[in-house]
Amino acid sequence: MNKKLKVLHIVAGNLSGGAARGAYWLHLGLKALAVDSKVLTNSKIDLNDKNIVTVTKSKKNKLINLIRGQLDSLLTLFYPKRKSIIFSSGIFGFDFTKLKEYKDADIIHLHWINGGFVNIKHLNKINKPIVWTMRDMWPMTGGCHYAMACEKYKAGCGQCEQLESTSSYDLSKFILNRKKRVIPKSVKVIGISHWLTSEAKKSELFREFDIRTISNNVDTSQFFPVAKESAKTILGIETSKKIILVGSTSMKDFYKGFSKYLEAIEMLDNEKYFLCFFGNIDKSIIDNLGFEYKSLGYLNDNISLRLVYSCANVFVAPSLMDAFGKTLAESMACATPAVCFDATGPKDIVSHQVDGYKAQSFDSSDLANGIQWILENKHYDLLCKNASEKVLKEFDSVVVAKKYLQLYQEIING
Repeated sequence: MNKKLKVLHIVAGNLSGGAARGAYWLHLGLKALAVDSKVLTNSKIDLNDKNIVTVTKSKKNKLINLIRGQLDSLLTLFYPKRKSIIFSSGIFGFDFTKLKEYKDADIIHLHWINGGFVNIKHLNKINKPIVWTMRDMWPMTGGCHYAMACEKYKAGCGQCEQLESTSSYDLSKFILNRKKRVIPKSVKVIGISHWLTSEAKKSELFREFDIRTISNNVDTSQFFPVAKESAKTILGIETSKKIILVGSTSMKDFYKGFSKYLEAIEMLDNEKYFLCFFGNIDKSIIDNLGFEYKSLGYLNDNISLRLVYSCANVFVAPSLMDAFGKTLAESMACATPAVCFDATGPKDIVSHQVDGYKAQSFDSSDLANGIQWILENKHYDLLCKNASEKVLKEFDSVVVAKKYLQLYQEIING
């Protein structure tokens, strides 16, 4: 009998949301394919999965994890004019190569590893094959997670726009140079969208690496259609109007494009449509729009998310830059067509006027056109059917896990 392939995923962040959730779903997909998959994380929860190894079990370890995270962001204090967004150094973190789970593994699979969880220099100690799934731009940059209009990661960073730095040798230059020294050239780099892969191939750090695209994944056993009227009743939404949904963990993130959404909504008839929100939303802004609305706050359980996606008639993802667009795929899995910009990661998910609408890049008026095109479409039911079928076919966790298993086997077989 062949020995089971042992894969250790290294994942920072709460497993109930964000980039970590995609990594966890991949772990579940691999388990379904009989891979011996384990997850090493600093998540405060283990989801009652015996294959999750969290380093924050004790109060002492929780404190150490908190301190590492604060130290990681402390370096940015030397830049008082910096933008108020996440910027990670990768300088702090614990040595996971000493753990039994590391020693037992055949493959080390890195995902989002920030917040002081992994010190990049420890990657140089790994004596096993490494796969690194980029879940944002951080692996290729000098510290930022989304470069926006800046392209200095293609030439070595320095004079960082997000740090508001004028020095050619600043923290971003130091971080990128350090990555170049310690990241093994044998790492297999994976972009979760064609856009992210393309940017990595242009980057100074990764342009000589083996870089491929394997899409992010959705657990379709958790995200599936619920009858709209039933979902509305459970959520306490009383309206006969068509529902426009938007949501994210934090719409305050500048790359989420919430301002573009607001501009688009102002072009729509507030008598015809009902707005629904989830995530960290400023209600004072919503009140000024003149629409009936319901804000559901931060949702971190799949049942609530499944219901809110299902109750909506259209989901809007106005991101200016996104590695993939997980909420888009989750919505479509629940048979709710989506609108996004024809740019970065989301453009891989939506098929224009087949299961949603891809608006011209960052054009608020075309975003509004897309919302209306879906809501007033005489073939709306077909759009819904196409949306759920697209996710089942291309983004289901087991479908994506099969692609990773093929990659693992290729690496192991040399």
